[in-house]
Amino acid sequence: MILQRLKDFLDERHIKYVVISHSPAYTSLEIAAMARIPGKEIAKTVIVNTDGTMMMVVVPASHMVDFKLLHTFTGAKHIELAAEHEFKNLFPDCEVGAMPPFGNLFGMDVVVSESLAEDEMIAFNAGTHKELVRMTYRDFAELVKPKVGNFSFPKRYSLSRESWEMP
Repeated sequence: MILQRLKDFLDERHIKYVVISHSPAYTSLEIAAMARIPGKEIAKTVIVNTDGTMMMVVVPASHMVDFKLLHTFTGAKHIELAAEHEFKNLFPDCEVGAMPPFGNLFGMDVVVSESLAEDEMIAFNAGTHKELVRMTYRDFAELVKPKVGNFSFPKRYSLSRESWEMP
């Protein structure tokens, strides 16, 4: 599974991390509550289709993607939330919806919400719905080299569109 691959990747680079096991959970906020980690420190990986190319968009569990802002940030003509059947084969050793935000391990670009980049620590699914990896955001950014931008908002304020097309 991906957890061993991820651990090997981190160990080879002498990165400090903790693996947290928990009972099965399927939403990022549920995972945050179970692991007793603030929702803003749980990195939720959202897969989007940008002009025909899949991309990882990483936001705090307590946030939603603003597709209009993401469109502006990426410069793509068309962005939409990818359906599970469109991307599940890209992550053969992961449970659907539990892929870690390491696009470099899957040949994908990664963009991270600046609200997540503000945190000292982050945690994310480790390929299953029963395990998290927690590490410093700084180490994550050094390894993944994501582009960081403003394209998410706290869930309590409004609903986000699931696609955006250039008029």
